[in-house]
Amino acid sequence: MVLKGKMARFVGFGCLVIAGMCVASPQSASAAGMAALENTDCVKCHANAPKDVEAAGGKHKTEVTCMDCHDGHPPNVKEIIPACSKCHEGTPHFKLDGCLSCHANPHAPLNFKFADDITAPCLTCHTEQKEKLDANVSVHTELACSFCHAETHPMVPECLNCHESHSADIVQADCNRCHEAHKPLAVAYGDDVPGLQCAACHDSAYALLQSSPAKHHDVACVTCHQAEHKMVPQCEDCHGTPHPEGIHSKFPKCGDCHSIAHDLNNWSEKGKPVK
Repeated sequence: MVLKGKMARFVGFGCLVIAGMCVASPQSASAAGMAALENTDCVKCHANAPKDVEAAGGKHKTEVTCMDCHDGHPPNVKEIIPACSKCHEGTPHFKLDGCLSCHANPHAPLNFKFADDITAPCLTCHTEQKEKLDANVSVHTELACSFCHAETHPMVPECLNCHESHSADIVQADCNRCHEAHKPLAVAYGDDVPGLQCAACHDSAYALLQSSPAKHHDVACVTCHQAEHKMVPQCEDCHGTPHPEGIHSKFPKCGDCHSIAHDLNNWSEKGKPVK
């Protein structure tokens, strides 16, 4: 059949269009002179992602670019969202499934949240904390990591969110002087803890010491009870053997004459007050 007039011209134009589409296909983009995308092109349309990367991108800001992750752009490239494993591999943490359940915004991976009762994913990085919790069993050992470190990461809670202070003289900044969160019952302290804080639990001993005229009145609690809670020193640790051997053999216990360390004003010999 021979086409004439307008019909012939229309069919001829259609062939040219189809031919043009073939030339412009992705497989021959360079032949058609299509420009390659640059990282500076992304911000022309995508304003939020660069802002997120700038604010909390971590290594996504310093070590990779847009085009390192996104291999092209639709319609030429349809699969433009990379798998996290494309770059992140080699550690137990990177083997976890469901990256976006915590790192919801891959452009800001340092800002992330997690649900309740999360522990196993935390342990892929925080092994030291788990070792302390297991070696020093307490109520904290039974809690999920996200019970304390809730909502965001890194989030360090205040002890007083759950625990009442021992006294009005002890504030949040004082808690870690004696208690480490992952082994809270292993009480240990430095030599700068004031006796008033010890008095929050040991009020009787502190009251006796404060009313004593002896030199122990001016000695800090931590000077005698050094480094570890419930450590009771021996008098000889500081005083040696201050009396003749005969006295020490007759009264082997210092308290036989000197009462107790917190109340030395009540000296006696076998219970008889010294006048």
